[in-house]
Amino acid sequence: MLLAFDVGNTNIVLGLFQDGKMITNWRLETDNNKSADEYGMIINQLFKYENLDISEVKDVIISTVVPSVLYTLQHLSVKYFHRKAIVIGAGIKTGLVVKYDNPKQVGADRIVNAVAAHAKYGGPLIIIDFGTATTFCAVSEQAEYLGGTIAPGLKISSDALFEKTAKLPKVELEEPGHVICRNTINSIQGGLVYGHMGMVDYIVKKMKKELLEYSDDPDQEVKVIATGGLATLIDGGIDCIDYVDKMLTLEGLEIIYRKNKKLRKKSPGPVREGRDCDYGKDSF
Repeated sequence: MLLAFDVGNTNIVLGLFQDGKMITNWRLETDNNKSADEYGMIINQLFKYENLDISEVKDVIISTVVPSVLYTLQHLSVKYFHRKAIVIGAGIKTGLVVKYDNPKQVGADRIVNAVAAHAKYGGPLIIIDFGTATTFCAVSEQAEYLGGTIAPGLKISSDALFEKTAKLPKVELEEPGHVICRNTINSIQGGLVYGHMGMVDYIVKKMKKELLEYSDDPDQEVKVIATGGLATLIDGGIDCIDYVDKMLTLEGLEIIYRKNKKLRKKSPGPVREGRDCDYGKDSF
């Protein structure tokens, strides 16, 4: 079995794969203060709860946007699974051609999402990831990662409004049903949710126009794929999203693993801090 870690700023999502198919997944809080042993005990309990044998995990792959957690998870992989984890970064084969000015600046999650979306849906396409930040990524028909846009996520916007004002409360992120709201809670919900929907709709329309400049066919369909915890909420109020795929990042990690597993060494080897998270110009 393969254990995949998708490490975000807010949550760590784990996916367990057997013969290329995901058999289960879990979500943990990202905690910089947890040790490898603490994470190891949590994962061990998750396996026991679902009557799974942790010893059957034969390899580990990690995508992270939180460098401080990476070192911990690398040690976890070596200690509990006796394998040095594959980390998305320098030297990893993905099949993408990255057109970013500096490929080192592209988040690992954005690359992994692009790999999975292009493999599953083809191109050209736009991937929207509703996480701590809301990211928009454009991928051409030829599997070229062209770039994208980054905006504050819904939760960040909500937290900022609460922290920077004296009287406005924290609210649940849900649609109030209307924009002419008669109480403060609904008014905040309307501004956050409908404002985010409007932003997504505008950026997608503009990105589609720009994407077609890379195509010989001006009538070519550009598919829009959404992922992340709040994808369903936003998709419910706009028409520009074609598919919601919550497991996109984990599936991308499994695809990348298959592209790189023949290069794996049997021994875990030493874990050296900071060496596995930087992208080089030939990484992708």
